[in-house]
Amino acid sequence: MSGPATAQPVRHRAPVERQWRRRLLLLATALVAGAALVAAVIYLVGPEDYPGEGQGVVVVRIEPGDSTSAIGDMLLGRGVVASRAAFVEAASEQPDIQRVQPGFYQMRELMSGDAAAGTLLDPDARVGFMDVKGGIQLDDTRAPNGAVTPGVLSQISAATCVGEGSGRRCLGVDALRTTMAKTAPAQLGVPEWARAGFSAAAPNRRLEGLIAPGTYDIDPTGGPVQVLRSVLSDSVPRLESAGLGGEGSYETLIRASLVEREAIAEDMPRVARVISNRLVAGQRLELDSTVNYPLDVQALRTTSQARGTPGPYNSYLNTGLPPTPVSSVSVAATSAALEPAPGPWLFFVRCTTRGGSCFAVTFPEHQANVARARDAGAF
Repeated sequence: MSGPATAQPVRHRAPVERQWRRRLLLLATALVAGAALVAAVIYLVGPEDYPGEGQGVVVVRIEPGDSTSAIGDMLLGRGVVASRAAFVEAASEQPDIQRVQPGFYQMRELMSGDAAAGTLLDPDARVGFMDVKGGIQLDDTRAPNGAVTPGVLSQISAATCVGEGSGRRCLGVDALRTTMAKTAPAQLGVPEWARAGFSAAAPNRRLEGLIAPGTYDIDPTGGPVQVLRSVLSDSVPRLESAGLGGEGSYETLIRASLVEREAIAEDMPRVARVISNRLVAGQRLELDSTVNYPLDVQALRTTSQARGTPGPYNSYLNTGLPPTPVSSVSVAATSAALEPAPGPWLFFVRCTTRGGSCFAVTFPEHQANVARARDAGAF
């Protein structure tokens, strides 16, 4: 008799399995060989790359902590380079690429890896950057010699410039000023503690003092509301980390701006005390910085005509604080306004050529300090 019906297939299973194993081995060998061939071609020919300097304008952003590979991926996604590998390879030959700062950069589409890496190292490629100093006003100011210091609005406008040649475009100062005047404080990101002061201020003065010193990265492709809001989103935490944010903070900001404009850092706590003592005594502040503020003048002295001209910022004619800050405010000035030095002084005058002040309790003492300042050529 013949064996069971299942015996015959069992005898042929091993040869079939061996056949499939051989085929899989051949396929795997071919794949490995193919991959090696592709790698060799990439090594010899190089990664996919565009041939030149590119075309058009693309604004890209490098985030804090981005690696070279991450930048390459971002540039690939924005159509700047043909492959991450092309940028990474080019960047590996540029040691300074590690020093590229986070922020916005103007680049082109269809750039070679070399061109993209070189552009990021070009200082002119960075856009959207500004550095606000303490004591700067919203508007441009001029010195007695005619030199002009760009104000915060001009700095913001310059930071938004993008494009080349006749195609270069910036948000204008007038557009920024109109936006400041007509936009609700909440929409701009004005903090709660400053909204009453913002709303009560003259429209062209509303953001004075609310943009803190420091560096800013602004998206230059944004509209005026977006740009001003982004600036305030960076500024407000700086102001609040300096001690502002509670009740009376807007008044403190005004005091701090006066201190900023009137004193060098080491004298700020005593100048803050003079301001406080005069306010408590009901005396006029008689500060030249407030008189010069609406005139957009940066000067140590004022003219008799300016001091005699009525206006809300004339502290020779008015008692009390001006209606708004008169400049951007440093941490040192804010600290001084929050905690003035103890003392009875009611007068001060800049009496050294490096900017130091002399303080007095009585008017005769003050007159002697003024004479000393004149003799020193500081007044």
